Amino acid sequence: MPQTAEHLTITRHGHVAELALNRPEAMNAVSTALAEELAAACSELARDQDVRVTVLTSTHPKAFCVGADLKERNRFTDAELVRQRPTARAAYTGVLELPMPTIAAVHGYALGGGYELALACDLIVADPTAVVGLPEVSVGVIPGGGGTQLLPRRVGSARAAELIFSARRVAGAEALALGLVDRLAEEGQGRAEALELAAAMAAHSPVGLRNAKRALRLGEGLDLRAGLDVEDAAWRATAFSGDRAEGVAAFNEKRAPNWPGE
Repeated sequence: MPQTAEHLTITRHGHVAELALNRPEAMNAVSTALAEELAAACSELARDQDVRVTVLTSTHPKAFCVGADLKERNRFTDAELVRQRPTARAAYTGVLELPMPTIAAVHGYALGGGYELALACDLIVADPTAVVGLPEVSVGVIPGGGGTQLLPRRVGSARAAELIFSARRVAGAEALALGLVDRLAEEGQGRAEALELAAAMAAHSPVGLRNAKRALRLGEGLDLRAGLDVEDAAWRATAFSGDRAEGVAAFNEKRAPNWPGE
């Protein structure tokens, strides 16, 4: 049975959790309520050792997420905006810090904070209807959900600067060519392809998946020697696990592994 909050739905597909944005009346604009629900859902998923991969999707037919709820923001006083900031940050950080591999399935608009939610995932699967971008400077703000840090790590500082300073929107095929998304599915098939990819990943060691992600994330930006030390720590955390013992035994016995997940 799916777990349903007011603006989110969590559905389990075996060891894959699908976290669906479900605020259709606002094209999934990130309100305070949605941000609170997203942070709570990510906290729950992070603790669930049965979840090996998480896929972030949308129930809206024309949008993944159009970013911050500017109608709500327009009603805020400066003091209220300051008080709301930790809530907004917790939502984006919640996705970014999920310990298992994460995939965003993007169709339609993924703008501003919506694209930042996708950037917080490890991989982005889009379809040709996808339109991505960080247009915040066009409304007098800057990306505040990780965009100024995550986009240059994905496409390089000069490309990120051009996209952020111009506030331009990029459609599916160009987004793939520029590295703004990682796969381009057929129209209407982004969610299905993301879930298929997630299922293939989830067949592997949950300990291995989480420690590989940890090494990738912690090692990024370090010099090579420091990065190799991060990798070595993650290797040690995996090499003496039950998953390693089961994986080696299954390989030698020519059978599918039954991962203990520890």
